[in-house]
Amino acid sequence: MADKVEAESASIQPQSSVRDSQSSIKGDVQHAELSRQVEPYGPPGLRGVIANPFVLLCAACSTLGGLTFGYDQGVISVTLVMQQFLDRFVEVADGHPGSGFWKGLMTAMLELGAFVGALNQGWLADKISRRYSIVVAVAIFIVGSVLQTAAVDYAMLTVGRTIGGIGIGMLSMVAPLYISEVSPPECRGALLVLEEFCIVLGIVIAYWITYGTRFMDGEWSWRLPFLLQMVPSFVLLGGVIVLPFSPRWLASKGRNDEALQSLSRLRRLPTTDHRVQQEMLDIKIEVRFHQELNAEKHPSIQGPGAKKGLLRELAGWADCFRSGCWRRTQVAVLVMFFQQFVGINALIYYSPTLFETMGLEYDMQLLMSGIINVTQLVGVCASFWMMDGFGRRPLLLWGAAIMGISHIIIAALVGIYSDNWPAHRTQGWTSVAFLFLYMLAFGGTWGSVGWALPAEVFSSFLRAKGVALSTCGSWLFNFIIGLITPPLIQDTGYGAYVFFAVFCILAFIWAFFCVPETSGRSLEQMDAVFKDNSSSAERARRQAIENELMGEHHSIAGA
Repeated sequence: MADKVEAESASIQPQSSVRDSQSSIKGDVQHAELSRQVEPYGPPGLRGVIANPFVLLCAACSTLGGLTFGYDQGVISVTLVMQQFLDRFVEVADGHPGSGFWKGLMTAMLELGAFVGALNQGWLADKISRRYSIVVAVAIFIVGSVLQTAAVDYAMLTVGRTIGGIGIGMLSMVAPLYISEVSPPECRGALLVLEEFCIVLGIVIAYWITYGTRFMDGEWSWRLPFLLQMVPSFVLLGGVIVLPFSPRWLASKGRNDEALQSLSRLRRLPTTDHRVQQEMLDIKIEVRFHQELNAEKHPSIQGPGAKKGLLRELAGWADCFRSGCWRRTQVAVLVMFFQQFVGINALIYYSPTLFETMGLEYDMQLLMSGIINVTQLVGVCASFWMMDGFGRRPLLLWGAAIMGISHIIIAALVGIYSDNWPAHRTQGWTSVAFLFLYMLAFGGTWGSVGWALPAEVFSSFLRAKGVALSTCGSWLFNFIIGLITPPLIQDTGYGAYVFFAVFCILAFIWAFFCVPETSGRSLEQMDAVFKDNSSSAERARRQAIENELMGEHHSIAGA
């Protein structure tokens, strides 16, 4: 009907008038979609999280995977310098032929495994649900942890870290995905901060545990930290029992009645509440719209059969880079790219070396390395209320600016005074102060927003694959940073800080021009936020679906 009206109008109007009319309609529709406010379930931000303890419990339980992720990253930093560890694994001890290579390989295999895990979790989360894919990820991680704890040679330890990395990669992908789909819009940002909070908390816990166990005699000095990383995994396995299925995943499988019950349980409201009904209606419209678009784009691969299922899976990955989604994909991937290339993991992995360039003694280097992780955790805690209070985009801009300024000042001080730190203690401690400012800024901005944005920008049909792409990017960029940082520090000194300052500036420019504000918008409003599903045919299709489903909804309500 809409096409017929447009055709008749075109026959009596000049072509330019038709284009102007369509452009006006397009703008009006997008403005209406953006201006339609989703009635909140409660106060925004941290107050909204406290007002809905069940959603907080679900989010906190799922982000225990982030705790294991951070813990496993942090546990290796001090372990690698324990004499008890080096006595068992002589391949990574200084002086052994190729020790640098074997040490780098053992560390990198965790990241490689995480890359593989995150890549595969996309289809698995779509296939068996977000909830059950968490169980699979935890089981794989426990197997890897057991192998690491019981390792008797280098090969066994490396295989254990690879398998554990697969589980970590799966958990790091599915936790923000699940949180975004169960959270109310007004406090989704605060809940997504839990992922970064648990990652940093895991790093802090692991660092200080290994900092203490290094004084123990025997191999339990390093086996105990590896053993303890399984504790949150078993808690998470028990917690999965209380986790409800994602209502958006249920709706994507046509299980609308179960989706409504799950949504009602998550919002602690009856299924008849008008806010629950409206959110459920929006979910159904979104799912139906993208299912019809997908069937139209790929008609030859619809229907049953393993071959068609594989082709549909591959087509879904390809759709992430096509018109209608590529802007979201570049936001999700590049936010992870800049999250790594502003220098955060270089500072975490090699902080003792960096503190050495600032003139600190060995014991102080280790102590300060632990303290900067605590500083990052303080920044993450601040983002619980800043994420929904200020919005994602302002945090990215302010964070990039503060981090860039910090890097530039540190570079200048290191470049000028590093030849004689003992005579310039004040300048050395000034460098340390700006390093702390950097960690505080990162924790409150790019650290938290980097995990939030990818989980909320994609449509329901591509959300799992989109988040998988961004998480894979995170691990790949993490791996690259791990490789390039040692020669940067060794060969250029202050040049490492200049290198990261440049990327802070680029991150600011990119965020200013490319990142829209998603705070306060429901997941179903992201089409309007990105303005990438806006052809007249697609608008007509969405409107027809909305009218049909609203008619069904009113008929049921009237009955």
